Amino acid sequence: MSDQRLVFFNGKFVPESDAKISIYDSALMFGDMVFEMTRSFNKKQFKLKEHIERLLYGIKIYRIPFNYSANQLEDICFETIEKNDHLFTKDDEHRLMIDVSRGLLGIYNGIDNLHKGTNLIIADFPLRWTVKGMGKLFDEGINAVITSQRAIPAHLMDPKIKNRSRVFYLMANIEASQFEGDNNWALLLDDDGFITEGTGDNFFIIKNNTVITPEGRNILRGISRDYVINNLCPELGFNVIEKNIEIYDVYTADEAFMTGTPFCMLPVTSINSLKIGDGNRGKVFNMLLNKWSRNTDVDIENQIKLWNNEELRGNNLNAPTPYSFK
Repeated sequence: MSDQRLVFFNGKFVPESDAKISIYDSALMFGDMVFEMTRSFNKKQFKLKEHIERLLYGIKIYRIPFNYSANQLEDICFETIEKNDHLFTKDDEHRLMIDVSRGLLGIYNGIDNLHKGTNLIIADFPLRWTVKGMGKLFDEGINAVITSQRAIPAHLMDPKIKNRSRVFYLMANIEASQFEGDNNWALLLDDDGFITEGTGDNFFIIKNNTVITPEGRNILRGISRDYVINNLCPELGFNVIEKNIEIYDVYTADEAFMTGTPFCMLPVTSINSLKIGDGNRGKVFNMLLNKWSRNTDVDIENQIKLWNNEELRGNNLNAPTPYSFK
């Protein structure tokens, strides 16, 4: 067995440090890549089929040449996990990263010793890398910061296709990082001033025990968002409405939260430093999170808090993350 994590790279498994694409790849030139990132519970993948389905929709719409079926991709994902599991501790969770790029731009195809055609890359690393530092947010909550950086509307670049052209997310994170106080996460508006999403997470408010979330038009329709809407809320008897949400609606909400694959749910307790409700995480959030934990047989909050207390080798909390910039 290898003492380094292995990555599926265009048909074979290579050491993580050797999984590299060309500087002439379309992904580097245009951000021309679709991707998915998953997580496990007790090392069992959660909603892997749904992640793969969304990936294949993006590949189809972007017209990337691709010969793998959904079943083949699923098998490769499980093989990647199997080859790496011996390097994961007992309490680790598997975070898969599936990247598909178009490959070399045509003018560079004559260069020797470069892979020609589509790249398929599947990596597996500990989930705790992504959620490091988030444990306190279950208690303190997120302060959502409305940024001047707007979401790119679907008629310009459809956010429902999960792609790597995400500089506008980063610019929103940079702007949110300059806001006073702690726990600041960006929250984007569309061109009409309605709330869309965070920079890697979906947004919900609760008003009078009704769960409300932005329409799935100018957002990435998250797998976790879908699980809340179509599984958790019906199981608990909560009505869900998808509608345009104004900032005013958030100011006057009873509670709010974000959803995302790595952390599942985090409470949003203020917006632009103004308390939402009483400024604490709410009862509906607690019910939903507890139900999610029961469904997966993992105490989601406690798991992340335990990881939060660890020192991770090589972890640099001053470097940008998908959710913040420092």
